[in-house]
Amino acid sequence: MIAMSDWLIWVIIAALGVGTYLIRFSFLGLLGDRELPEWVLRHLRYTAVTILPALITPLVLWPQATGGQPDPARLAAAASALVVGYLTKAPVAAIAVGLVVLYAGLALVG
Repeated sequence: MIAMSDWLIWVIIAALGVGTYLIRFSFLGLLGDRELPEWVLRHLRYTAVTILPALITPLVLWPQATGGQPDPARLAAAASALVVGYLTKAPVAAIAVGLVVLYAGLALVG
């Protein structure tokens, strides 16, 4: 592991904060009072849908709890959540079913 001094960590945190602010300002401050083109609005509608799978996929395929090896409990939970989400179009139901299947699978498999 690389040893970093306290000031370097604070500089990195400040730089990330400024970068995040500038990214948000580019939409809210510069484009906030303008009408966006239809193709941009169409793509922005799918942003929220992509966030949860982007966060979950690494935890399913390379879980830290198993040393980076996929296991049947997590794969079954992800598959069941995907099916329930697709069929019901209800994110809360998909999350709930995924949690139940994950914990049941971990209890059965160990």
